[in-house]
Amino acid sequence: MDLTYPPEAEAFRAEIRAWLEEHLPDGWFDDDFELTGAERARFNEAWTEQLYEGGWICASWPTEYGGKGLSTMEAVVLTEEFARAGAPMRADFFGDTLVGPTILQWGSEDQKKEFLPKILSGQIAWCQGFSEPEAGSDLAGLKTRAELDGDEWVINGQKVWTTQAGFADYIFLLARTDPDAPKHAGISYLLVPMKQPGVEARPITQVDGSAEFYEVFFDNARCPRENVVGGENNGWKVAMTTLGFERGTSATTGHRRFEKEWEIIVDKARANGRIDDPHVRQGLAHAWSKVQIMRINGLRSLTAVLHDRKDRGVAALGATNKMFWSEYHRDVMELAIDILGMDGQILSGTVDEEESVPGYGARPTNARYPASVLQSSFFFSRSETIWGGTAQIQRNIVGERVLGLPKEPKPA
Repeated sequence: MDLTYPPEAEAFRAEIRAWLEEHLPDGWFDDDFELTGAERARFNEAWTEQLYEGGWICASWPTEYGGKGLSTMEAVVLTEEFARAGAPMRADFFGDTLVGPTILQWGSEDQKKEFLPKILSGQIAWCQGFSEPEAGSDLAGLKTRAELDGDEWVINGQKVWTTQAGFADYIFLLARTDPDAPKHAGISYLLVPMKQPGVEARPITQVDGSAEFYEVFFDNARCPRENVVGGENNGWKVAMTTLGFERGTSATTGHRRFEKEWEIIVDKARANGRIDDPHVRQGLAHAWSKVQIMRINGLRSLTAVLHDRKDRGVAALGATNKMFWSEYHRDVMELAIDILGMDGQILSGTVDEEESVPGYGARPTNARYPASVLQSSFFFSRSETIWGGTAQIQRNIVGERVLGLPKEPKPA
């Protein structure tokens, strides 16, 4: 594991830090700096334009597609400096982080020229259509079908838990294009317009009144045949690439959100006197040690990438890391609610302004269910051992690919 960065990376770090200090609002680095809801909305709009003009959006992409062509080390340093400054990168996770890099790796030249500039400029918003009511962890069991009709795919089926589907322009989805092939082999990765007849997005309202997730129904929806990424019936391999981007983009910064949240929990324990409880102190110390393990594992992952290691242990790092942080977060949020005691059973969030939930980002509070920051994070943590691959599936991956255990028996 490498703990020191090369001199050229540190020089690049100084360049980024200088740019941030020049472009962030006056007072940004002061301890008491805070933006109101209206001020933050204006900042976010102006900030995205500054990021685009500075070339920091998708800066690791090749220069011919609008990026800066950053090396892996430079991209890591960029992410670290933005995280250290508390400066947001553009929040188009699905375009910038998932489908864009997937198109870069698997797309045709025509697809790159059509979609990548629109992702960079923010012209297209995306959502991800993988999970289905009966195909979540068993993704290869999906039933959504796409059949050729001339030069178009005709799509029928359903996706679920589709974040931001209500305002996305495109969905990158998996559909079965060869029903006679083995289930992993008959899937294609399609780029489908959302704003067309035959596509319906229905919001799924959560307990706090929010509705970021949607069910999406396809009834003879269409997309061009050339919108297959990576070749027809090769969607499983392409999708695994996308999931790799989802799990591996913040190796050395992923622990920071948990560190920040841990500090909030400690402050609450100090404020209500629970910090003097030896069981609480032991729980907080245990949580801190796990956050440091995340930091070290991030450095291990970075080292493996830089040295292009492909052994079985490295291949399973994504699975072990996902399992580790999601179960940690579920447990530490239960500790947080215990520390709050009976106060944790009272909705104590603000009503009129957004609150920033560590790891979740800014979310508007709901007058009908005004949860506090820690309460919102508690609710969200319940889902983290499920989405992106359940903890049980991650254990199977580690057992089979690292420990060499026999595969789990298939149901009769």
